[in-house]
Amino acid sequence: MQSSFITVQGRRLEYRRIASERPDTPTLVFLHEGLGSVSLWRDFPDRVAHATGCGAVVYSRYGYGRSDPLQVPRTVDYMHREAREALPELIDKLGIVDPLLVGHSDGASIAILYAAAHPGMRGLVLEAPHVFVEEISVTSIAAARTAFETSEMPEKLARHHADPRRTFYGWNDIWLHPDFLAWNIEAFLAAITCPMLLIQGLDDEYGTLQQLDAIARQARGPVEVVKLEACRHSPHRDQPDATLAAMVRFIRRVAPGAIQAAAA
Repeated sequence: MQSSFITVQGRRLEYRRIASERPDTPTLVFLHEGLGSVSLWRDFPDRVAHATGCGAVVYSRYGYGRSDPLQVPRTVDYMHREAREALPELIDKLGIVDPLLVGHSDGASIAILYAAAHPGMRGLVLEAPHVFVEEISVTSIAAARTAFETSEMPEKLARHHADPRRTFYGWNDIWLHPDFLAWNIEAFLAAITCPMLLIQGLDDEYGTLQQLDAIARQARGPVEVVKLEACRHSPHRDQPDATLAAMVRFIRRVAPGAIQAAAA
């Protein structure tokens, strides 16, 4: 799966585009997790695109994948800046007029922030979203730091990131920073009126169902919640078929032009 590159905010970003099979469907924009990238999505975006007929864009944010490596530490508002500055520029430069965001973890939070500033969207698909910081998140992120420093994790990340050390610490340092404990985006939920699909594993080591409850309670649009057993923080990897089926049902509902055949 060949990647291309585009300049956004003066930085070279890696992206991959999947052609649409239906001209009247939205473009699915996949937003990866805190240590994700284009390649770490594997073929899941292709499966969703094929099952719905939608086109798709998968990209690695600044500091991830084969995009430009991070040059300075991240700040507490890094997800806000991605949603307000980088993502809108990427969408504009790629000529996407009808985006439907599919976000995972950090990517789901970015999707929430983007949707709050862009009314009229068809919908959001959010895997393991977080809208505030929980103790379980901090504990697991601290454990990830130990794993990075004592295991083969750097070598594994090097398969997906140009500079795995900068990528890891760029994510890990800010989440463990004392100022980040107050990070909270619940105030943005009331601005979201589009339908949302929330998917979370019941064994998620980075967040609890309180995140989904907060979103469902405060968003002003319809919210569908899918809770998956035997599933940790990455539903599309831990329970790919159930996650695919839920996403396809939702996308068909909010995008009438989508293919109505059985999901692949």
